Amino acid sequence: MANDIILGVNIDHVATLRQVRRADYPEVLMAAELAEQAGAGVITVHLREDRRHIQDSDVREIRESIGIPLNLEMAVTDEMLAIAADVRPQHCCLVPERREELTTEGGLDVTGNLARLRDAVGQLHNHGCQVSLFVDPDPEQLDAAADTGAKVVELHTGAYANASGEAMINELARLRDAAIHAEKLGLAVHAGHGLNVQNVGPVAKLPQIVEMNIGHWLVARAVFVGLEHAIKEMLGVMRDARK
Repeated sequence: MANDIILGVNIDHVATLRQVRRADYPEVLMAAELAEQAGAGVITVHLREDRRHIQDSDVREIRESIGIPLNLEMAVTDEMLAIAADVRPQHCCLVPERREELTTEGGLDVTGNLARLRDAVGQLHNHGCQVSLFVDPDPEQLDAAADTGAKVVELHTGAYANASGEAMINELARLRDAAIHAEKLGLAVHAGHGLNVQNVGPVAKLPQIVEMNIGHWLVARAVFVGLEHAIKEMLGVMRDARK
């Protein structure tokens, strides 16, 4: 179907709100369940080294409780690989991570870490996890991603989301070219970072993209209209773009 595109709902910032007070609310599992009911096709969480939002227990509870896939965003570290081997989320997205960053600031340097990523991808595949690599829309990084054995890439849309005017048009062209290139390499294409209902349409319109992972805007919007409404609003814009 022309409008067959999946929304992965990232619920990290529900946990951020909880961790501000080290409280037991808002409940991250409830957010995952509400997102599933609202039409999310995937629940995404990033278990960071410093545990600034999502906690280990959140990952386990979500994996055990929801009826849609869990996508675990994770750094390529022995600790995270061991957690993934134990929890066995259906999807794992390998991302770069720096402790001091506010949010993920760019894609993986696949070309510079090819051997390590090949090993990580192989380990995760052995545990039954589909693996995606979070990469900038760069042909060399995509070629290297294919060489790791991963079957999926997630294009980093941050430069597009932060641009305006002619720069935004240029960044969209980069995403389009990267999506086409990735498909030719036999990679499934996802996209995400910094997307909202104002800028998501042109990216969702790219036919190679089968899944989009969005979090911050959805949680921010939910403050005013509720999570279910925010998710349905985003899904409506995404699907309208595919008509």
